[in-house]
Amino acid sequence: MKPVWQAERQVFASLGLFCALVGLLSLAPAQAQSATSLVIHVANVDAKGGMIRLGLYDAAGYSDDKTEPVAAADVKAQAGETVVVLRDLKPGIYAIQAYQDVNANDKMDVTWFGYPLEPFGFSRDAKPRFRKPRFKQVEFAVQPGENSQTLHLQHSVSLLAAE
Repeated sequence: MKPVWQAERQVFASLGLFCALVGLLSLAPAQAQSATSLVIHVANVDAKGGMIRLGLYDAAGYSDDKTEPVAAADVKAQAGETVVVLRDLKPGIYAIQAYQDVNANDKMDVTWFGYPLEPFGFSRDAKPRFRKPRFKQVEFAVQPGENSQTLHLQHSVSLLAAE
């Protein structure tokens, strides 16, 4: 027969192991959320340089041009393709707006008609028609873990020629 103190020690050890497992399981969703990232491949980057300015928007913030993005990045433009990584995102439905700020003046330069003078792009390579595309045209899902999107920068002149 085991002494009483040995039986109590086994109960406390089992209880401690149980608490440790519960603690690890409760951390799993938080770790998964913080591990959510989005790798964006921005293609057709002009050799003129400057910065790629990119914003990630949810449905509520996309339609209002004054709303801050959920996540943003300003990355030195690399001719051909520039890769932008956004980390610690919450899974959800998002849209990307980006432009190449060729002269690095921190704004999208436009003509007096309002047409962009600098390369720009949207998720799902949506093409604007006299206004930016609607959220439904640019939305995509970000799942827990690593996600990837590719968008191609476009020019206003090429859009007008295609019409």
